[in-house]
Amino acid sequence: MADVAVAKSWRDELASLVEDSGIRFAGEISAPTYSTPAFEEKRSVYESPAIEEVVAEPESFKDQIEGFAKAWGEMLLELIRGCRDVVQQSLLTEESYIVQKTKGPLAEASRRLSVLNEFLPEDRDPVHAWPVIFFVFILAMSALSVNSKQETTGKLVKEVYIHPPSATRILLPDGRHVAYHEMGVPSNKARYSVIAPHGFLSSRLGGIPGVKVSLLEEFGIRLVTYDLPGFGESDPHPERNLNSSALDMQYLANALGVNSKFWVLGYSSGAIHAWAAMKFIPDRVAGVAMFSPFINPYESSMTKEEMRGTWNKWTRKRKLTYYLARRSPKFLDYFYRRTFLSGKHGQIDKYMSLSLGQKDKALIREPTFEEFWHRDVEESIRQGSTKPFIEEASLQVSNWGFSLVDLQVQEKCSGKGILSWLKFGYGQVRCELTGFLGPVHIWQGLDDHVVPHQMTDYVARILPSVVVHKLPNEGHFSYFFFCDECHRQTFLTIFGSPQGPLEESIEAPTEEDGEQEAANLDLAAE
Repeated sequence: MADVAVAKSWRDELASLVEDSGIRFAGEISAPTYSTPAFEEKRSVYESPAIEEVVAEPESFKDQIEGFAKAWGEMLLELIRGCRDVVQQSLLTEESYIVQKTKGPLAEASRRLSVLNEFLPEDRDPVHAWPVIFFVFILAMSALSVNSKQETTGKLVKEVYIHPPSATRILLPDGRHVAYHEMGVPSNKARYSVIAPHGFLSSRLGGIPGVKVSLLEEFGIRLVTYDLPGFGESDPHPERNLNSSALDMQYLANALGVNSKFWVLGYSSGAIHAWAAMKFIPDRVAGVAMFSPFINPYESSMTKEEMRGTWNKWTRKRKLTYYLARRSPKFLDYFYRRTFLSGKHGQIDKYMSLSLGQKDKALIREPTFEEFWHRDVEESIRQGSTKPFIEEASLQVSNWGFSLVDLQVQEKCSGKGILSWLKFGYGQVRCELTGFLGPVHIWQGLDDHVVPHQMTDYVARILPSVVVHKLPNEGHFSYFFFCDECHRQTFLTIFGSPQGPLEESIEAPTEEDGEQEAANLDLAAE
């Protein structure tokens, strides 16, 4: 009876879970069945003789694609989990080679970086906070890079065009050619001759940007600009230095018939060639005019304040270029080929890694400046070689062969020792002035970040005879480029009131003139 009770209870439980199929087997123990009306109704349906076939609906193509994608996703997820387990079990265990080699350095780096945890709030876990900060930083940098790409791509990049040769050239004693350009009055009517060596990434077309020919004629000025060796259409120099640069200037003056003294105009880094002329050919230089003159930033006689004020105005990339130019100039080839030798034009502040003031930023956006800048750069790089630019950059920061202190006007007396002292007592000692004796004028913008005013402060300190014209709110370009009033004020300062050109006088050359010209050429060759 117990077995029957158990069987009954089992069937009752099964009937409550599964619908009765209506099939009875022989030998079953009959037991009372307790069913609901709903159960009886279902049973009668199944026992009907007419059984309908259930046809499954065909699966659509979309369902097949979804199923296929889900299956591949599951397989890929399992593959990733498997690879993770393999890495964890084989490479990230305590006995693995990678963990043994990196555990020490990572622990040391973690110890040093733990100082940054002090900047986090006290209720923040560094393990969770720093990944969030790092993710936000990457996201912000990505957004900035996308915006910058959109800005740059929005503006059409102009390609560099190399113009056909058009310069006039002279032959130097060593067989090289120098290309030059003249403006103003002709040689036979010039009251003043001005020779202007150009700066870095410039050419003979630089000169005084935007100066009017009528203004030059009003003062009787003959302005001569020339290409430095390897720039423009001038031949390169195999062993260029500042001494050879000064001699090239003298040869050019002699070849162009400038027999008297001439003025030298130096702008920015072109001023290093003006300094060289003051040192090596002082007898040929009547005076010097400089605008934001560059000096060697490694000059040992600069004070800490002057040196710090100079270097703090420069960008990191510009500091790096100066360091490479002094230590490893060959590495500059990579930077130059990616910027102004890439075949594409760009902004001057980007190519030269410059930090500009407000006036300079406004000026370089002007179409007139941009047109001049593009043409000057195209002429400067026409030979397609980085060598002259590397040489020029090295000259700026290397040993010049002299110090600016040597240009200071000093009285030097002949003789030494007791004999010279006795001669001095009787007034027989002959003394002469050394250094550069001509006038020197410097115009310096106080908002100049390219050649900071600390450089000019240093020049004024060691060369008291130099006249410095400080220009408040002016930058590196704003006073020198395309400023008619600035150009007029400059000529009034160094030449006085305009007197016009000389009256033309045509005289047949004499034998004495020929001997004098030959003597000048021999002196230049020496």
